Amino acid sequence: MIAKLKGLLDSVAAEAAVIDVNGVGYLVSASAKTLGGLTPGTSVTLHIETQVREDAIQLFGFLSLAERDSFRLLTGVQGVGGRVALAILGVLGPSELAHAIASADTASIARANGVGPKLASRIANELKGKFGAVALGGAAPIIVAGNSAVADALTALAGLGFRPMEASRAVAEAQAELGDAADVSALLRLALRKTAK
Repeated sequence: MIAKLKGLLDSVAAEAAVIDVNGVGYLVSASAKTLGGLTPGTSVTLHIETQVREDAIQLFGFLSLAERDSFRLLTGVQGVGGRVALAILGVLGPSELAHAIASADTASIARANGVGPKLASRIANELKGKFGAVALGGAAPIIVAGNSAVADALTALAGLGFRPMEASRAVAEAQAELGDAADVSALLRLALRKTAK
């Protein structure tokens, strides 16, 4: 199994890149965000997830371990193959995906090509609680599912016109500061202060 490739970036296409490692070109599929950060002719190191099927061996590349770990979690969900997982990671980075799953923000997940409302809901349900500090990469703690005060604060911020990711981050930070027992008004006041910064 290939776990990492380090070499010269030969070329970048719409969905993949060719990495030249000592004269051998490896075709590596990657998310739009990863491919957008690559420049042909430069040295590159990618973390690799190798998928072996009956008819093919496919390499998926990631600039960070958090992105690779998010990919592994996504492909563990029924109906999510490598291409769909890359499409999701092209729209949401690991921390954004963790927040979307924690807050059941299926609309953000469904923005990816090939992801409908049903699949987005399955992803949010199956991966709830599986994204830890590694995926968040030091971002604000994820929201504890099942907390009605959190859900009410998110709904209120959405009603005020805040984007789902922005609202989720602000409420998560407020919850981390105030604790799980905080009521909706306290969460909302602190979340609004945090978004005003």
